[in-house]
Amino acid sequence: MDDASLLDLVERSLAEDVGNGDVTTLATVPDATQATGRFLARSEGVLAGARVVDLVFRVVDPKIRVHWLGEDGGRVMAGSTLARINGPARGVLTGERLALNLLQRMSGIATQTRRMVELAKPFGAHILDTRKTVPGLRALDKWAVKLGGGRNHRIGLYDMVLIKDNHIAVAGGLVKAVTAARTYVAEKAVPLKIEVEVRTLEEVRRALDCEGIDVLLLDNMTRMNDDKLDTSLLEEAVAIVGGRVLTEASGNVTLATVAQIARSGVDFISSGALTHSVSALDISLMLDFD
Repeated sequence: MDDASLLDLVERSLAEDVGNGDVTTLATVPDATQATGRFLARSEGVLAGARVVDLVFRVVDPKIRVHWLGEDGGRVMAGSTLARINGPARGVLTGERLALNLLQRMSGIATQTRRMVELAKPFGAHILDTRKTVPGLRALDKWAVKLGGGRNHRIGLYDMVLIKDNHIAVAGGLVKAVTAARTYVAEKAVPLKIEVEVRTLEEVRRALDCEGIDVLLLDNMTRMNDDKLDTSLLEEAVAIVGGRVLTEASGNVTLATVAQIARSGVDFISSGALTHSVSALDISLMLDFD
């Protein structure tokens, strides 16, 4: 995320929260009061968002200083101090909530991503995010995925062609949809990859007969039977593809299932839960005043 975009996000977020002033702090905290404190991790995880926190406090009051004891992407232990902070108390209190909101969310995403990455790694599969992000926070969500060791799928609707069932229906079939996509990419002369969503083995075979496809999205080719994951259809699809194009699996992806899905031989596993159902990492800001 470039500096200008990050600054714009922080300024808009502060405007939403602070408005024309933090009235409680202005009313109760003398202007000369100084604050010292530390960011404390209350659970184990992966740190993500240090640069964002720095900018929040810099915008609120340039006199505030944050000294990080670790770095983004690093593992943190429960009870460890992540950073120390000092500066004017009014500014620290005004920026506290936004800083923690972003730090906790990004660290939660990075932590969940790291867990999935470690489970899938022995089988050679890479973890991808999706577009299931909070509007306005996509760049931070996807940044956190990368800090957790995952990879970003398409950033938006503009940087990859992903042909799904509705596109296929409107275009008049899979072959017509792929042909139209190839024509569009050629006419625009832009280096866009083409991915096609398939849900059956017949669709897999039909897609492989088309030229110009880079990735097959093997969507929901896993089933839960009596609380057990059945990946037989996914494994058969991967065998049919035989390495001719890259493969991506989606659906039923959790910490409990990701290793079994990776074992099928897919190249990528995408999980919307990394960002749409994230559990924030438990982090507190402990402060003293003088």
